[in-house]
Amino acid sequence: MPTIKFTANLKRFYPELTEIEMDSLDLNEILDALESKFKGLKDYVVDEQGQLRKHVNIFIGDELIRDRIALSDAVKPTDEIYIMQALSGG
Repeated sequence: MPTIKFTANLKRFYPELTEIEMDSLDLNEILDALESKFKGLKDYVVDEQGQLRKHVNIFIGDELIRDRIALSDAVKPTDEIYIMQALSGG
């Protein structure tokens, strides 16, 4: 099963959030499953149109996801997925 990992910023809002394994074929399914466990988490990650928010990045392994709109990137059982807040400013 893919392993999903989170940054400390998300844990600030969801203290019970820990590294988790989920059986899924794509990112959209993973986000739906996460939402069922952690209410409101999906709203932090995606906007009202279901697209990845500008301040959030998701990596599958060391690759930034390609589909920020439909979140259809495929996920393999051995993948590590990182959901993190993008940093900006100076």
